[in-house]
Amino acid sequence: MPDSTSVAAVESHVRAFFTGHPVRSATPAPGSGPRILAAGPGPRGGGWSYVTAGCGVVEFVLCGPVDDPRFTELLGMVASYHATHRLDVEHSLPIGEPWLPGSACDHLLVSLPHLHGPELEHCPLPDGGHTRVLWLLPITAAEASFRRAHGHEALERLFDEHGIAPLDPHRPSVA
Repeated sequence: MPDSTSVAAVESHVRAFFTGHPVRSATPAPGSGPRILAAGPGPRGGGWSYVTAGCGVVEFVLCGPVDDPRFTELLGMVASYHATHRLDVEHSLPIGEPWLPGSACDHLLVSLPHLHGPELEHCPLPDGGHTRVLWLLPITAAEASFRRAHGHEALERLFDEHGIAPLDPHRPSVA
């Protein structure tokens, strides 16, 4: 479990990155996980970005088109899973239901934060270390299967070729 200084550093980093956006803090349930920061629309984009602060050397950002308490719940779930399974880039996990109602995306892919870039990804800590903020991209079961069969890079190439709209809960599967 990260110390309060590290959590404060991540929160400060996220708030600085999202300057000009409304940012609020929440937790998935009292005492049950990391702090979750929700950044609303602003200069860096029109969607919502939910970021963990308290997972450790890896934090997570989940983005969506609307402000929805579901994202806080999903991040709490991911943080709990991460505590025992150590998620990193190129991992995926099923979430058991669509990330938003009506979506075919029922898995999350751990990826570099392409929507926000390395400025959000690399978070310095007061002890001289750093934390990485990784993106949880909602994907379909078919896309998760494709990734297992062909690799992460092949799936990301498909996303680029199809020009997916990552915040669109109704986007079609590329696999």
